[in-house]
Amino acid sequence: MKPYPKKYITSIPLFVVLCFSFVGCSSFLEEQDPTNLSPNSFFSIPEHAESAIAAVYAETRFLGNNAGSFSANWQLLEALTGTSTTESAENASLNNLYSLVHDGNNRHIINWWDGLYRVIAQANLVIANVPNINPMDEDARANVLAEAYFLRAWAYFYAVRLWGDIPLITLPQNAASEDFFPQRTPVAAVYDLIVSDLTKAEAAGLPWMVGSGRVSLAAIKSQLAFVYLTMAGYPLNKGSEYYAKAAEKAGEVIAFAASNPGTLNLFPDYAAFRDPAKKNVVEQIFMIQFHGSVVPNLQGLYTRPNFKPVAVTNTGVGTTVPTQSFYNSFAENDLRRQNRVGFFYSDYYTNGSGPLFDLGGAYIFKFFNQVANGRPGSPGTGVDDLNIHQIRFAEVLLAFAEATNEVGGPTAPAYDALKRVTDRAQLELPVQSSFSKESFRLAVWKERWHELCYEGITWFDMVRLRKVLNDRTGAFDDFIGHINLSSNQPLKEQHLLLPLPTLEMQDNPNLTPQNPGY
Repeated sequence: MKPYPKKYITSIPLFVVLCFSFVGCSSFLEEQDPTNLSPNSFFSIPEHAESAIAAVYAETRFLGNNAGSFSANWQLLEALTGTSTTESAENASLNNLYSLVHDGNNRHIINWWDGLYRVIAQANLVIANVPNINPMDEDARANVLAEAYFLRAWAYFYAVRLWGDIPLITLPQNAASEDFFPQRTPVAAVYDLIVSDLTKAEAAGLPWMVGSGRVSLAAIKSQLAFVYLTMAGYPLNKGSEYYAKAAEKAGEVIAFAASNPGTLNLFPDYAAFRDPAKKNVVEQIFMIQFHGSVVPNLQGLYTRPNFKPVAVTNTGVGTTVPTQSFYNSFAENDLRRQNRVGFFYSDYYTNGSGPLFDLGGAYIFKFFNQVANGRPGSPGTGVDDLNIHQIRFAEVLLAFAEATNEVGGPTAPAYDALKRVTDRAQLELPVQSSFSKESFRLAVWKERWHELCYEGITWFDMVRLRKVLNDRTGAFDDFIGHINLSSNQPLKEQHLLLPLPTLEMQDNPNLTPQNPGY
């Protein structure tokens, strides 16, 4: 009997699982309370819809989950870029990603596949069952469904960019499902579903910004802009029409921000990225949610120096640290390079709040939670509950600038969008008339590499553009043949996609063939 791939099987919220577990502990001869939940009775009242959509959100936190010793799943997207390296040899899976010798047995790759399909399974449950809850307020129903469509699209957008052709599953599954061993669906059809899901979510009437961590209209329109921008490039190469679509959606978000600058805007400084009080507001359009000691965020732990006392907990493992060459690629007067002000730091306070000491190199300060780790006059709480960035207004501005330029050259709106990002970094942008379409394109690309670094975006830029910033020359190399300076290994065509997990292919022969080169 073949084992069933667990991520395709229908999932249910955790508290329902617990209810079932408690029932199973009693003797089968005992009468069971008819009020206990079952799969058939769960989606029966409006509160069940809220619990179910909460379960979808909860699954997105796999990005921050451990992937073996000294590593978390989000590091996969950084190790491949060449902009970071590791100070520890403890995690073989992560080291193989840095060395570009990963295969289908890699723990990070397996975890991403599992995590994304768990999000999809939970979202499918909501989409299939919430329409049948009666009675239920129609606005509440529409909101929950919009969130589920967005989150399913969010998961598929990651998956299609990581693996190309993938199983497209849109209904809850169990062992009796006709497509329990699904085949891979072509990339174009996956993008069709992503756009359809986001369009449905967009029409639901969600508020522009919500501040609670739930999906907003700004998140939906921003994600549509990023999807269209990706579809315009590799591998679909849809070109100008989709650059125009990306510019339109990003422009709608920018227009709302212009009318509501207190609600949606760039933060005035980079310290807000590290401030737990600034989660889910202003620039932070969509984030993966973490909450204190209940579900802590380990991103800070893995980006702090390897066992140097920069935090009250006196811990850090340094498995994602900047390469010196990437750090040097920032202009010296770029505020993002300034020590303990922008995205990096080269000295800090002993045990968080003691004497200042030199770190011997640059480390990532972008997500350094000083409330948790400590700062002068404050010893730190030791509990890191920053969220993980997913969509920031800065990315919307840069997407608009890039897409608009591809359609009509460096127009005034495109220039202004780029300038807002460079102004915050206190960089002097050449006057608009000095740019050609090509030079403006390169300026936007470089700004994306710098502004969006270590947020899980750079790798996907490399794949859709087939270009990589050369840290030493400042030019853009072709993807194939570019040497990742973190490992001195060249990128090959096979690296444009990840291998499918080996165990998945063993369990489901319909997933063959494996991606080329693995």
